[in-house]
Amino acid sequence: MDTMSIWSQLIPEFSFEQVFVEPWTDFLDPFIWIFLMGFFVTAACGFLGTFIVWRRMALVGDAISHSVLPGLVIAFLVSQSRDTLPMFLGAVGAGVLTTGLIEVIHQKSRIKTDAALGIVFTTLFAIGVVLVSIYGENVDLDTDCVLYGEIEHVTLEPLSSVFGLFEAPGSVLRMGVVSLLVVGLVILFYRPLVVSSFDPGLARSMGMNPAVVHHALMSLLAIVVVSSFEAVGAVLVIAMLIFPGTTASLLSDRLPVILGITLVIALLGSLLGMHFALWLDISTAGAISTVIFGMFLLAWALAPRRGLLWRAFR
Repeated sequence: MDTMSIWSQLIPEFSFEQVFVEPWTDFLDPFIWIFLMGFFVTAACGFLGTFIVWRRMALVGDAISHSVLPGLVIAFLVSQSRDTLPMFLGAVGAGVLTTGLIEVIHQKSRIKTDAALGIVFTTLFAIGVVLVSIYGENVDLDTDCVLYGEIEHVTLEPLSSVFGLFEAPGSVLRMGVVSLLVVGLVILFYRPLVVSSFDPGLARSMGMNPAVVHHALMSLLAIVVVSSFEAVGAVLVIAMLIFPGTTASLLSDRLPVILGITLVIALLGSLLGMHFALWLDISTAGAISTVIFGMFLLAWALAPRRGLLWRAFR
């Protein structure tokens, strides 16, 4: 078997019309919801993740995404329902508990933040696995969906009306509201976020309370992660938190510009990732993460002043 035949088996034949045209002409209804869900998730995670990365707490998002499992199981056992509200409240409660335990262990002992993070999220995730094992017959929970996400499932949801103006899947509407909430709160509390992220001492001298800002940011992070992991899973949500902000930081020094570039990366990553997944018939969430990683590599190589090629030829 020659090399060309091997590649033809690994990589499907590319058709521009089938990959880029038909989704927006013949199959607009399902693909528009997949694209919007990917954009809302990436935008919310990336916008908030910029501040999380600057605070050197990027893996807190990973901890929250893994520790929501016991919250989901307990919420189901209490409510005996998989309705959105109890499951969401259980997951958010587990996420807030995670950030609180990390802070308590770090502040009340000699254990560093990274070690406290590892202790909390592995313990809570293990508790979730134990609960699923014990109550597995009663808990109808797809663990693969929790870990890897199923963004394509938004096309199977019934449409909900928004004030009679238009209809959309419920999860897309929720993620859109969360995205608007994140952008609005960041704009509203822009100054306290920036000052407390870079210099907590200066923030205290200006009458701000860095601890309150920190806990509010962690609570908002828990809401974003919980809202996102149904689409992209616990494994890939950390990529959505880290890559857009770090990529934008390579391209500019000004925070407003960085946040704007983050939204552009979310838009392009979701659009190209969806088409990439359609071509190769792979996970859309994984494809979006891969495309955003490709953008990071391009920025790392070509960015003015910080890019590898710029430094090499300067």
